[in-house]
Amino acid sequence: MKIHPYLAGLAALACLAGCSGEPVAAPAAQQQAPAAAVAEPAEQAVTTDVELVAAATKAKYVFPVKAKNVSYHKTHSGYPATDIFAACGKPFLATTGGVVLEVSRVDRYKKGKPDGPYNGGKFVSILGDDGVRYYGSHLSVVGTGITKGVRVKAGQQVGKVGKTGNSSGVCHVHYGISPACKKTGDWKVRRGVVWPASYLTSWRKGGAKSPAAAVKSWNAKHKCKP
Repeated sequence: MKIHPYLAGLAALACLAGCSGEPVAAPAAQQQAPAAAVAEPAEQAVTTDVELVAAATKAKYVFPVKAKNVSYHKTHSGYPATDIFAACGKPFLATTGGVVLEVSRVDRYKKGKPDGPYNGGKFVSILGDDGVRYYGSHLSVVGTGITKGVRVKAGQQVGKVGKTGNSSGVCHVHYGISPACKKTGDWKVRRGVVWPASYLTSWRKGGAKSPAAAVKSWNAKHKCKP
């Protein structure tokens, strides 16, 4: 059974999720096995294609900005992503259940500088249980307690809409969907590689369209290289 290259670190992230207080039940086969069998290498801890598809099928998805007056584009300048427009201060939510990968609480962007990792200003990226990374930037604030390794639930507030970074002074969230690459700070991939609009439309209507297959297909061709 083939294992996703970009999911090789999921076992470590699963540990982080368990350490945050969520109980993790051992598979039934391990519970019934004798002590000697438990000592065998835990190869089952690695997420496989079948498990990923199952997770995506069961995943709950939530439209990531909670506001009555909110809009977004089907396209984006330069690469696949979208900007979700809403008033500053409106809640930015976790798209689905998962683990926080990266957080920036400080706006280090300098106007006039070339594109780079500071463009997003304050941001949060989350590795969903479906194997997809969800990234929201230009936030005005990152939520208290939202730190690397923390498990979040679908719909949980993780920040607020803002205009930090290279936002052109307009309140919005830059929203990107991508694989979770091994290299931390891989901003060119993190900012988005799959068009989000069709998924946002589904989630806004209460649907559960998953980007897992599209992200898997992109990464099979690109191997996390933009």
